[in-house]
Amino acid sequence: MNLLFEESGDFKAGVMFSQQGESYQVEMASGKRTKIKARDVLLQFAAPTPVVLLEQAQQLAGEIDLDFLWEVAGTEEFAFVDLGTEYFGHAPLPHEAAVLLFRLHGAPIYFYKKGKGRYKAAPEESLRAAQAGLEKKKLQAQLQAQYVEELKAGRLPPSMQPLALQLLFKPDKNGIEYKALDAACKELQTSPQRLMLTVGGIASPKQLHYAKFLYEFFPKGTGFPELAVAPPPLLPVADVQAFSIDDVTTTEIDDALSVTTLADGMIRVGIHIAAPGLGIQRDDAIDAIARHRMSTVYMPGEKITMLPDNVVEAFTLDAGKTCAALSLYATLDPTDWSLISTETRAETVPINANLRHNDLDALVTEEALADGSGDYPHKADIAVLWQWVQVLEKGRMAKREAFGLRPEQTNRVDFNFYVEDDVVAITRRKRGAPLDKIVAELMIFANSSWGKLMADHGVPGIYRAQGGGSGAWPAKMAVRMVTHAAPHQGLGVDQYAWSTSPLRRYTDLVNQWQILACIEHGVTAPLVAPFKPRDADLFAIVSAFDAAYGGYADFQNTMERYWCLRWLAQEQAKLVDAVVLKDEIVRLTDLPLVIRLPGMQQVARGVQVKLDLVRWDEIDLTIEARLLDVPVAQTGEVLDVGEDLDDIEDEDAAATAIAIVAAESEIEAGLEGEEKQNDGNNSAVDSASEA
Repeated sequence: MNLLFEESGDFKAGVMFSQQGESYQVEMASGKRTKIKARDVLLQFAAPTPVVLLEQAQQLAGEIDLDFLWEVAGTEEFAFVDLGTEYFGHAPLPHEAAVLLFRLHGAPIYFYKKGKGRYKAAPEESLRAAQAGLEKKKLQAQLQAQYVEELKAGRLPPSMQPLALQLLFKPDKNGIEYKALDAACKELQTSPQRLMLTVGGIASPKQLHYAKFLYEFFPKGTGFPELAVAPPPLLPVADVQAFSIDDVTTTEIDDALSVTTLADGMIRVGIHIAAPGLGIQRDDAIDAIARHRMSTVYMPGEKITMLPDNVVEAFTLDAGKTCAALSLYATLDPTDWSLISTETRAETVPINANLRHNDLDALVTEEALADGSGDYPHKADIAVLWQWVQVLEKGRMAKREAFGLRPEQTNRVDFNFYVEDDVVAITRRKRGAPLDKIVAELMIFANSSWGKLMADHGVPGIYRAQGGGSGAWPAKMAVRMVTHAAPHQGLGVDQYAWSTSPLRRYTDLVNQWQILACIEHGVTAPLVAPFKPRDADLFAIVSAFDAAYGGYADFQNTMERYWCLRWLAQEQAKLVDAVVLKDEIVRLTDLPLVIRLPGMQQVARGVQVKLDLVRWDEIDLTIEARLLDVPVAQTGEVLDVGEDLDDIEDEDAAATAIAIVAAESEIEAGLEGEEKQNDGNNSAVDSASEA
């Protein structure tokens, strides 16, 4: 006797070897014996053999007309053998019963399984809906196959064009478009990004990197709603002629300076900061936008501003305007440049000029300042400021060394990026030039002074702190953001609160509100300041800012690396000079491009070498290079960049650490700091680049 039975959802057949109660011993075609329960047996038969029965059932099941079978089945539950009598007109033979069983089991939209060998016909409405679904899936499968063929042929199907970026960065993995893209990539052995570039879904690698960033940080786009900004209150006009010093690409002019000689011979230096805090209120519509963005996003040739254009225009310190400002005045004794007193005011300030580095860097040198040569706007004011900032820097360095840190390195090279019509120019610029140092030192002075002002009034703010305690470990601690005054050992100040860039950093806007409360309300400021002591919302801002600012910095590093690779292609660079930063890590001397050379021979840090650039990839930002020769170690400027990987304690002392993307890994090189200068043109700036 042979048995047809169900086991683990499959139909099997074998020869009954023995029976014991409600169980059977069955021998399969392979010779293996298995024990089955009587309730799992669906059919007993003498002929044909089990193997033949299964083969016939599988081959002939497709010949049964499902629609006719469904009509015959009626509406009641039935056993498959009973339906066989209705369908065939006679008691079904073993192979007929098996064929019917296989057909019923293989058509779940027609027949619902109700038990072992028992089924029920689906209601007509459910059947028609299921048939429509199957037809839709069939058409989708055909369309998906068509998409795959078009992609393989180098064409982007029209229906996929508006979905190109979404398919890469936020795909619906159940959609046929994504499935087609994935299938085509597998067949072509390529990545979705490369295929999308090939078929025209993305115009360029630049758009690829930019779109990826936008999908993560600006999924709703970078535009602003129409918002009106409240004019600042009527304020006294300062008796100064202020001027700013910025890169040529800077449009958010946050800071300006002024110099006045008083009747008693003392010098009064004014540090004037744009005051959007006078027109933006906590929790208003503009504040909501600024808090969501947290910072202006910089990249070579472009930026995404934190504030709408009309707000920037209302408060930026443009030449020829009298602008609302938060001013810090320092009265100095010019005999020794000692600080006599400071005063903070909210006022309007006449802006006489917007000076640009591109015009003045070659004229305002240490030598020219020493001998008084050259002719440029505000020459006398700049000379006075130069005298004072050298004293400020010396004081910071003394305190820095008292904290146990080494002196700052000031003889390194920075790089500016300028992009126009997708043509990039990358220029070298020595760190610590007089104009850089003037702005940087005065911004550090302002941030430290206003940090002390808030602390003295018992008003919380957002501070940047580093170090604490004693020993080597505190000196290597990363910069952290806190809501109380604490030393910043790397900068050599007792407290440091970002306050000088309120047009482009939300932390500075928050601190400006707090400072305004201090100067307006004095000892009662803690009761009326927008953020009270232990305000949980202030901690939330710190956390959100850290996350956003870190993401923006990573993106800027990505785009700077992209433009470095574009420069190589643009200049058809092949043989280039580089300087060794560390084991297997070099940096090109003409670009802020760091490369890892796996297996590179041991070369002393600071040694200049020559590389053969084999290939580079603008999509994954990798570069492959070959070391050609190693000359004798040189002396001079390039040797100092070898310190970059060690001097990580001064995070605010320069720019965000360079992201080193090599062939198989990404390394973070710890330059001395994290801040980009103004519109983000520099990859590393002076230790006090808070301007």
